[in-house]
Amino acid sequence: MFFEARKGKDLYIWLAKPPNGPTLKMHCQNVHTMEELNFTGNCLKGSRPVLSFDAAFDKQAHTRVIKELLTHTFGVPQSSRKVKPFVDHVVGFTIADGKVWIRCYQISETEASKQTKSSGERQEDQEPSISAPKAVGKGETNISLVEIGPRFVLTPIVILEGSFGGPVIYENKEFVSPNQIRSDLRRAKAGRYSNRAEGTLERKVKRRDLGLRTGEGKREVDELDERVLFA
Repeated sequence: MFFEARKGKDLYIWLAKPPNGPTLKMHCQNVHTMEELNFTGNCLKGSRPVLSFDAAFDKQAHTRVIKELLTHTFGVPQSSRKVKPFVDHVVGFTIADGKVWIRCYQISETEASKQTKSSGERQEDQEPSISAPKAVGKGETNISLVEIGPRFVLTPIVILEGSFGGPVIYENKEFVSPNQIRSDLRRAKAGRYSNRAEGTLERKVKRRDLGLRTGEGKREVDELDERVLFA
């Protein structure tokens, strides 16, 4: 994974599988950190995540490639160094509006008896959670997913055949760079200002051609007026 920052405003993420590729370039936006979200959930350091993919990843060829690259990037092998032998959080990947939405959840286990007691009470200002089916039986636990953050959205731009290079095998035609968006906004503001300036000039010319009426009903004409100089 390679982070490319441009102008201190735009963040691009490259996902590559060396040495043969492919490579995926994405635009990262709407980033919300764990500190900013201030969720109560947490996961232990060194634990392995469960990767959850939306069914829409298997519908198109380029989304299947994106799924494979995300799996190789975020998936931690069981034989990895300094990894703990347990799983306590889930990383969810969802496709919506042509973008990849990423959310992180903690796997929370609660006793069934405690959850049934608190189910009748109204809970407000609580972080988003996804509950599993009810557990039946004494001593069993209910498993739920509590969001812990961070949140961010990735917009696919291009997929290259090689590792950080090679021919383009997919290109997102609908993607517009944020630099182009800012340029269009500046051009629109400049267009509004020029329209106001032209309108002001036209009003001045119209008033000069019509003249200003005095109280006696006569038109006030300057000595340097064109009608006086070139009469």
